Amino acid sequence: MSEKLKVAIIGCGGIANGKHLPSLKKLEQVELVAFCDIDITKAEKAAKKYGTPDAAVYEGYKQLLKDESIDVVHVLTPNISHAEISIAAMEAGKHVMCEKPMAKTTEEAKLMVETAERTGKKLTIGYNNRFRPDSQHLHNVCKQGDLGEVYYAKAHAIRRRAVPTWGVFLDEEKQGGGPLIDIGTHALDLTLWMMDNYKPKSVMGTVYHKLGQKKDAANAWGSWDPEKFTVEDSAFGFITMENGATIVLEASWALNTLDVDEAKCSLSGTEGGADMKDGLRINGEHFSKLYTTNVELGAGGVAFYDGKEESDADLEARLWIESIIHNTEPIVKPEEALVVTQILEAIYESAKTGKAVYFE
Repeated sequence: MSEKLKVAIIGCGGIANGKHLPSLKKLEQVELVAFCDIDITKAEKAAKKYGTPDAAVYEGYKQLLKDESIDVVHVLTPNISHAEISIAAMEAGKHVMCEKPMAKTTEEAKLMVETAERTGKKLTIGYNNRFRPDSQHLHNVCKQGDLGEVYYAKAHAIRRRAVPTWGVFLDEEKQGGGPLIDIGTHALDLTLWMMDNYKPKSVMGTVYHKLGQKKDAANAWGSWDPEKFTVEDSAFGFITMENGATIVLEASWALNTLDVDEAKCSLSGTEGGADMKDGLRINGEHFSKLYTTNVELGAGGVAFYDGKEESDADLEARLWIESIIHNTEPIVKPEEALVVTQILEAIYESAKTGKAVYFE
């Protein structure tokens, strides 16, 4: 492909400026030609810093989608509008990268998958933790079968006190939930991907609103306003899969614990195990002896190596764009992200009813 892909950004907030725009700007195959945000000043600022000299700026996404020259749209808005905008973009002939989580509800996520299949447009979801060096290596270990059948796993997304107090993170209506749908979604995606298991059978869940009402609370980003804290502060899920495997999912923004891990997983298989607790560790049994291997993922010690490895965000962006150019499947498939949404929704539902949710 000689011509560059023309990419548009819808939603020019923190995730756009902190992740997507810097990575896309580095790619020679990309031109950032359009920017949209309900706060037009954010779009203008992003366009000036990252866009082409004639980049267009919009306040409404529908007007942006009328530009037939745009090839790709990144949907980086609050969760409530992920499905609406992604579906409209695919209908308008654009490939779509949508930030995680895929959607607020399973119904919306299914519509996104159906639209991608019907229009023939590529759709991927922003699960960037798959692209970390430890995740990439562990996935290769699992794919090769070194752990055997992984029948027990834990998905870790635990913060002690790190509640995001900006934007709409604390607004249940706009986000669909708190830490479970925000960071728990990363940990669950990572775990399912490692296990290559996307067939849940049942889910039990608990959701807690225990610390969110505290005033003047200690927090990484300053105390939150209890009146605005309408989402859970922690949530936990017990997931059984059709093949008998078990997954425990833990997620919190505020929890009285020192066992803190975010976007990590622990795996137990018939031939070995692995975790991301202290770097990447592989464990097993060899010649009737137990072993633990700490995997060295850096390239330290090489005199001429400058230490500048491709970041997870850079790798995610590059492989996404290359999947469009070469017409290959994206690393994060929409069907996989749909299962993540199904399980998260089931945890919330189970917590409300006090009963297990069963999948057909």
